[in-house]
Amino acid sequence: MPASLEFKGEFRFISEDAIMREMKKILLTGATGFIGKALTRHFFETDYEIRVLIQPTRKSPDLPKGIPVEAAVSSLNDPRGLRAALVDVDIVYHLASQEALGARGNLLEIDIQGTKNLVEAAQEARVDRFFYLSHLGADRASAYPLMTAKAIAEDHIQKSDLDYTILRTGIVYGPNDRFSTALAQMIRFIPLIFPLPDQGDTLLQPLWIEDLANILTWSLDNPKTKRELFEIGGPEQLSFRDIIITMLDVMGLQRYPVSFTTPLIRFGTVFADYLNLPLPTNIFWLDYLATNRTCSLNTVPHVFSLLPSHFSKRIEYLRPLEKKEIA
Repeated sequence: MPASLEFKGEFRFISEDAIMREMKKILLTGATGFIGKALTRHFFETDYEIRVLIQPTRKSPDLPKGIPVEAAVSSLNDPRGLRAALVDVDIVYHLASQEALGARGNLLEIDIQGTKNLVEAAQEARVDRFFYLSHLGADRASAYPLMTAKAIAEDHIQKSDLDYTILRTGIVYGPNDRFSTALAQMIRFIPLIFPLPDQGDTLLQPLWIEDLANILTWSLDNPKTKRELFEIGGPEQLSFRDIIITMLDVMGLQRYPVSFTTPLIRFGTVFADYLNLPLPTNIFWLDYLATNRTCSLNTVPHVFSLLPSHFSKRIEYLRPLEKKEIA
């Protein structure tokens, strides 16, 4: 039987309206990740109760500081543990994935089978809503394992009886992310040049983390999102080369973009991955850059009533400290 923990934190004042009605409870997987932390902070400002699913580990879970949450400890491959974690839960946000582990990750165990297990347990628990984060380019026939895994996970959800919302997102960025922050580390570490996969012409549609968190929370009150799949991204389609140039400008650094063949970069990345070298990128990150990852520019404004942020306007966190202080 999975253990259940209670994380203590700051006192939280609850509105009179919230006291007068039964509060909805959310189960959040992937709460220790970049997007999961942002979503936890957003829901802390609402009347929803948060329960996070923590994978069994000897390490202390890296949850947002100062935010009290209930925690259920269970693997996504433990059906009994999932059933226990879903007791009294009304809404599920499924963000957990092995993609951050790169070549050492087990997509079959977590992203595919883990999602299937969670969907079955959520159906049994009769949850009201089920949200899932996927990627632009998810496709069973994809040559890239992560995109195949995401598509199979989507199928498990779509074949269920759940009121699901699936969001295929563009690359998500923000402070301490695995995209812009990781690229900034590479820019600072490598002198004079910056290696681009091929010509750096791949088009991306970066989505600001706070915009995504708002979309995920607002979707709860939007009946148009039930049993739907949406492809969402930021308000502009930028080449990877242009993204690097924009970052260099904000960081106040000069590097010359140099094209390297993708197989060469892939070999170096996989080699570093297996040796556990502190490289900010991994093999799935390279897969993401292998082809254009774009979608309609109109979905976010029309469906979610939100004007997403432009990349160049939201990466102030990459500026050197002295420039931030002057600004």
